[in-house]
Amino acid sequence: MSNKVTCIIVDDEPVAREIIASFVAKINDLELVATCKNVSEAFTVLQNETIHLIFLDINMPEISGLSLAKSIQHKSQVIFTTAYREYAIEGFDLQAVDYLLKPISFDRFLKAVQKYFDLHVTKETERNELVPVEKEASIFVRSDRKMVKVRFNEIRYIESLSDYVKIYTNQETIVTRETISNIESKLPSKDFLRTHRSYIVSMSQINSYTNEFVELEKKAIPISRSYKENVLKKLTGK
Repeated sequence: MSNKVTCIIVDDEPVAREIIASFVAKINDLELVATCKNVSEAFTVLQNETIHLIFLDINMPEISGLSLAKSIQHKSQVIFTTAYREYAIEGFDLQAVDYLLKPISFDRFLKAVQKYFDLHVTKETERNELVPVEKEASIFVRSDRKMVKVRFNEIRYIESLSDYVKIYTNQETIVTRETISNIESKLPSKDFLRTHRSYIVSMSQINSYTNEFVELEKKAIPISRSYKENVLKKLTGK
């Protein structure tokens, strides 16, 4: 066995499981043992494996995540991952490490995991501040009825069009039904720049800029009035 913190994901939504799994994969100190679509599957894993941390949805068919949290009696720690704010008080009453509201950004996820380490990792096995695995930094998006990995260092820019988003990479264009604001929340802010309500640009792809546009190779991206101050501040470093 490794010295990593073992964890499982319990969620009845396949997309949610994929997203959390992609987040876990970015943190070296976590080891994903299993993903479970219901509480019954989670019970089986918990009976056979030593699990330190559970990423647990609340509103699931048949048996709720709250019931699982009550039954384990602190043998494993819990970070709730749910779309329902109204369960927050009960979740914290169960002494959960944290309570994450969907859609969950990676930055928020990382803060919750760091909180677990701060609270529950002993001094003998204490880690330094958690750092994502930058070389594998990526997100998963749904496209063509499957979850597709998009690596941050391959993104040129992102464009919002009506009720879907186009992600332009060095190799292809990926189309997903998603809001650009939700995509933005999952990107490292130091590497990406929102220039317009409809555009996000990779900082590494910018060749030049004016007060009205940032210029990439063979592409000019507009800077809107509402984003101009922040864009110019970030580009000039002032």
